[in-house]
Amino acid sequence: MDDKDHNLPLNPLRAFAIASRYGTFTAAAQHMGITQVAISRQISILEAYLGVKLFERGSRSVKLTEAGRTFGEQIAGLFDELEDATERVLTRERERTINLRIYPTLAHYWLLPQLGAFRALYPDYRIRFDTRIEPLDFRGTHLDVAVQMGDGTWPDARGRKIFDESVDVVCSPDYAERMNHFRSPQDLKHVELIQSKYRRRVWDDWIASAGIAIPQTNTAVYDTSVLAYSAAIQGRGLAMGQISILGEELASGELIRPFDSPLQTGLAIYVLWPTDKSVSTKTRRLIDWMLTMSGQEAQFFTSPKGPVTTR
Repeated sequence: MDDKDHNLPLNPLRAFAIASRYGTFTAAAQHMGITQVAISRQISILEAYLGVKLFERGSRSVKLTEAGRTFGEQIAGLFDELEDATERVLTRERERTINLRIYPTLAHYWLLPQLGAFRALYPDYRIRFDTRIEPLDFRGTHLDVAVQMGDGTWPDARGRKIFDESVDVVCSPDYAERMNHFRSPQDLKHVELIQSKYRRRVWDDWIASAGIAIPQTNTAVYDTSVLAYSAAIQGRGLAMGQISILGEELASGELIRPFDSPLQTGLAIYVLWPTDKSVSTKTRRLIDWMLTMSGQEAQFFTSPKGPVTTR
């Protein structure tokens, strides 16, 4: 097989197709968002590949040769067809993709272990995860839905509470045994406390609720709660765990609650969607599934209580 079969110059072909349509390199360059020199270079590459002169170049203008005119007519519709085919694929992908913003910890411990059930119901849907930890603002994004923790107040969003946040001290059984088990919160003075840098106040709040004073000098700070919980499972110390999302780890015995003294933080996990655009069927189905698996009423759009509006 000829080497040319392996190296069809698609970029030069596209440049030529556009230049032959407009009749000038300047207009083609503006259409493609590149320089006139770049257009000329691409067409020169194509001419060298074909061994045929496609444009006559003057000092101030260019003109298609007879071969160039014929070739241009032959390929004129090819890139239009290619763009149409590409757009159809992209449109189908957009129609089946749900763009979800969710904290890494919620994705790892709460959503992903249960996501197979959603995929079984809707195998054509794909969820694109956005796990950035930053203030939620739907404006100027492609986000369809978000799962966030807060007090129910977000700009330009509507939402439903999924569950309230409850936290408690957690550790591995091996760690508790090495520490001769924990008899009271006062024992925390002698152990390493594991923190997430995004949730540093949670330990302070729990210690205050326990009515004890502990100098937090022996503290390890991790970048995320996922890492903090992983460290606790590996026996590195005591972490402040979100009980609502650690059910599997607690049920399996990977983690235990040595004091069984949960604290309600006053925050909750919400599923949210933007107010400035209609909510698609795929997004409604994901939202209703999340609510259902969390013990909430599904089909919230027709619920007598209706959705919570947040501003």
